[in-house]
Amino acid sequence: MPPQFLADTHIVLHWRNNPRKLSKEQLRILRAEVHHERPVAVSAFSLIELAILMSERRVLTKDTPEQFFAELESNAAFQILPITFQIAAEFASVGHHLRDPADRAIVATARVHRLRLITSDQRIMDSKLVPVIA
Repeated sequence: MPPQFLADTHIVLHWRNNPRKLSKEQLRILRAEVHHERPVAVSAFSLIELAILMSERRVLTKDTPEQFFAELESNAAFQILPITFQIAAEFASVGHHLRDPADRAIVATARVHRLRLITSDQRIMDSKLVPVIA
């Protein structure tokens, strides 16, 4: 079954390291997807953003980046969606709404795949470019 939701970068990080930082609705949806063995999509761009955050020590994890990514890769709850030509074109079209490249890539991925975005990012929510689960 294809995913219905896309988790933004910080949702992936919190789900993995500190689920208490997720809203009740976000946690409910993520747990339901896992329970029903439906993957949650993650933009490939989120992997780059996570690598940057970890290498610059802007986020603390109990694992090394290698361990963190190995666990994500082996976890059936996640489905990584690659950056495609269609996503790149959508990235360009949302550029005037969002400045952050990671936000643009994540929103473009959600729009192209028609997924609801699980996010706590106020700028994304305010943009109203995609339906969100906050």
